[in-house]
Amino acid sequence: MKYILALLALMAGPAFADPPAIENAVATRSGKAWQFEVTLRHPDTGWEHYADAWEVLSPEGERLGLRLLTHPHEDEQPFTRSLAGVEIPAGTEYVMIRARCLVDGWAGDQVRVTLTE
Repeated sequence: MKYILALLALMAGPAFADPPAIENAVATRSGKAWQFEVTLRHPDTGWEHYADAWEVLSPEGERLGLRLLTHPHEDEQPFTRSLAGVEIPAGTEYVMIRARCLVDGWAGDQVRVTLTE
């Protein structure tokens, strides 16, 4: 009986899924700013649990751009979205990209993107 209760207690806790994974990220210079194309994979299950954003960070961790994802992508995995007009400080050689899930928050993994002219 105590094993059944322990199992039920585990099942009653929050359901953590895999964090959003960045499968690809590309930066392209566009005038004085940059455009980013980021491909994510996440086991979206609907409006209650989906990858809801990704951001561009400076090497020091300052947010330079934020791309909100306004709906789940259950049937479109992986999926790619872009963000244009990101201003990068002069002399910056690379940025970091990280993704967020509506339920689990920001993923621990970040992807480094080298900025080439």
